[in-house]
Amino acid sequence: MICSMTGYAVKTRDLERGTLQLELKSVNSRYLDFHFRVAEDLRAMEIPVRELLAARLSRGKIECRLSFNAAAARGEQLKINGDLLNILRELGAKVSETLPDAAPLSVNEVLRWPGMFGEQGMDFAALGLEVLALAREALEDFTATRAREGAKLSAMITDRVNAMRGIVRDVAPRIPEVQAAFMEKLRQRLLDALGNASDDRVLQEVAVFATRIDVAEELTRLNTHLDEVERILKAGGACGKRLDFLMQELNREANTLASKSAVTEVSQAAMELKLMIEQMREQIQNLE
Repeated sequence: MICSMTGYAVKTRDLERGTLQLELKSVNSRYLDFHFRVAEDLRAMEIPVRELLAARLSRGKIECRLSFNAAAARGEQLKINGDLLNILRELGAKVSETLPDAAPLSVNEVLRWPGMFGEQGMDFAALGLEVLALAREALEDFTATRAREGAKLSAMITDRVNAMRGIVRDVAPRIPEVQAAFMEKLRQRLLDALGNASDDRVLQEVAVFATRIDVAEELTRLNTHLDEVERILKAGGACGKRLDFLMQELNREANTLASKSAVTEVSQAAMELKLMIEQMREQIQNLE
């Protein structure tokens, strides 16, 4: 299975005291790069979730958001921790004596103080198993979206490979004929320019030039690299870096083909090949 580095998933889980939510999204990156945004009360779960994700993902800039939204409790269920409230009052009085200009705690701050509602407070340490279960669910959806996009990218690359094979297949048989015609014109021009030069010398110069514009080797290597692209796509897995390297090799052969071209047909073929290689390279940048 070939995966894109672009993906998205979000999962929620309703609990007795509130709702857990975990969101995953990713974009391209040369390496596996995690960015976590975790609620402070759930900070202890960052490392376990990171290890879970790293076991399945190999490349991409991954952003993970983990939050807990407490459910609104009914009034009759609330029981303020009187001892903690008295402690806060005493501490507040001491602070006011030492720092008269310090602002006192607001009602909202007091009510949000950890442990203010005694047994009603949330035991975030006990959420570990719930967080990991939620992370596994989100990861399944996340990898599925990356796999679907990866399949589309793989199909597009395969289409370009087939199109490039068609270009090579069409132009290869014509190269000897058009090059022979070009060489004959060149030979005649050399004879006209050199005047009384021996025909053997002209033929020697023509033969040297013919060697310089011979593109058979480049066409063979192009087909070999295209075979390797297809093999990697069929093998699947994390193949983005290997395919990117092959795009460099294909582009090198296409450039050589263009530089050695002495006829219009080969020049046009080289330009079309370079265009398709660039199209493939852009999409391969998205593969894991």
